[in-house]
Amino acid sequence: MKKLNTTKGLLLAFSLVGCLFACSNPSNTDDKKASTKTPDSLQDYVDQRLAIYEKVKLTTNLNELTASERKVLPLLIEAAKIMDELFWKQVYPQRDSLLSTIKDEKTKQFVLINYGPWDRLNGDKPFVTGIGAKTEGGTFYPAGMTKEALEKSDVKDKFGLYSVIRTEKDKLISVPYHVIFATELQKASSLLKQAALLTDDESFKKYLNLRADALVTDDYTASDYAWLDMKTNGLDIIIGPIENYEDKLFNARASFESYVLVKDKVWSKRLAKYVAMLPELQKGLPVAAKYKKEVPGTDSELNAYDVVYYAGDCNAGSKTIAVNLPNDEVIQQKKGTRRSQLKNAMKAKFDKILVPISKELIDKDQQQYIKFDAFFSNVMFHEVAHGLGIKNTVTGKGTVRSALKEQYSWLEEGKADILGLYMVTGLLKKGELTGDIKDYYTTFMAGILRSVRFGASSAHGKANMQCFNYFADQGAFERSANGTYKVNFEKFATAMNGLSDVILTLQGNGDKAAVEKVQKEKGIISATLQSDLDRLGKKGIPVDIVFEQGVDVLGMK
Repeated sequence: MKKLNTTKGLLLAFSLVGCLFACSNPSNTDDKKASTKTPDSLQDYVDQRLAIYEKVKLTTNLNELTASERKVLPLLIEAAKIMDELFWKQVYPQRDSLLSTIKDEKTKQFVLINYGPWDRLNGDKPFVTGIGAKTEGGTFYPAGMTKEALEKSDVKDKFGLYSVIRTEKDKLISVPYHVIFATELQKASSLLKQAALLTDDESFKKYLNLRADALVTDDYTASDYAWLDMKTNGLDIIIGPIENYEDKLFNARASFESYVLVKDKVWSKRLAKYVAMLPELQKGLPVAAKYKKEVPGTDSELNAYDVVYYAGDCNAGSKTIAVNLPNDEVIQQKKGTRRSQLKNAMKAKFDKILVPISKELIDKDQQQYIKFDAFFSNVMFHEVAHGLGIKNTVTGKGTVRSALKEQYSWLEEGKADILGLYMVTGLLKKGELTGDIKDYYTTFMAGILRSVRFGASSAHGKANMQCFNYFADQGAFERSANGTYKVNFEKFATAMNGLSDVILTLQGNGDKAAVEKVQKEKGIISATLQSDLDRLGKKGIPVDIVFEQGVDVLGMK
């Protein structure tokens, strides 16, 4: 669901166009320019890294809300805040004791942005004295537990989405989320029930009630179907344990998060027609027939929203600007997904990050092709493209997700990136999109340069590094002597098709070792690219955004 990026490259062929979204915090331009020296201490490091975030206020037009929606919205935000607390318990339960030992306010601020003492956009580098490396298993598994130990065990719910593994009397056991987090989940459930009583929209009421039940049972299927059935709702809330990014041991267990959303009905109406085109686009994918024989679901919603609150996983480090859910492959094939474009957050990243990057790194003659509509479409079709391709391996290894385990997320993000671009290209040829292909390709190139700054600990960062390297190998762009990048539009399209083939083949084969090899060989930033990215920091161009959000910001005190 969450961020857009991907990693491809069968050998060379794995370098994908990164999901075009992401990140957050305050500091003025002078501070940013002053912070480009090499850090001499952890304090210097924090000062410099804090400056990569730009503060953005999340607002929406409250005049568009009905009287009942105005009553419901604060309840949704309160429920979302509980997801934030639960995410802290998952990733760094010692938050309060850590913050109490830190005297420097900037360091505290950086801990809050990263949900812990590790820099999420710099390979999870620790930035607090006395803190060691971040573990792959986090709090999902007993300290020091290896992959082999869990795989060989007979513990129930070994790779469960909604449980943790603990040791009890020298034996591994699984404990469901609704048990270990019972108090918090019951409170969140109660808030959703209250919201359901107040809403006038029957489909939203049904979803809120079912999601409330799901939080205290860990059974989310019925609420996922009800969520997909909603058509007339003006508000939305995505809430619960959803993404697997935080479990770097197995990519199995989900982290808590929430988005509170206000529908942009005008933009949503424009987007409605594209989901029905998925089956035809699936048939045309540039890959062998056996890798595209699945039929994508088309009973999906494609909408634009203002996001007014982020909580938990989606608020940690890089910020999501488009969402594709649910992740359940069975539901995706039977029903489809809901693709939510977070338009206000997207526009903030375009204005404050992508445009300044383009002025620094895109060839002067091609800067005219950097357009918000192209950025919006590239991001949107990334999410739609999650529905294309292959969900089950052709080699009898089960689903792609279960076969690739911890290698799944970055490759899937890479797939969505490249197939999103494939969709844009095809729809332009059919006359279903307007504009110049040069706008979409050049803006996509700028998006890679933006997203590759997220670093190797991010699924989207890995995907973008792979994409950049693959496209470079194919001559899809060239770097001039003055350090700017120029797209070769013909070769860009060829590289797009080649990378699509590589990624879909890797997914369909379900060969985790092959995917691992590609990631190690292609998920790297060259010295030349790094020097270009360093220029962005020296110019004070932020890497991502951080939010002022909540009812106070909305004027709903």
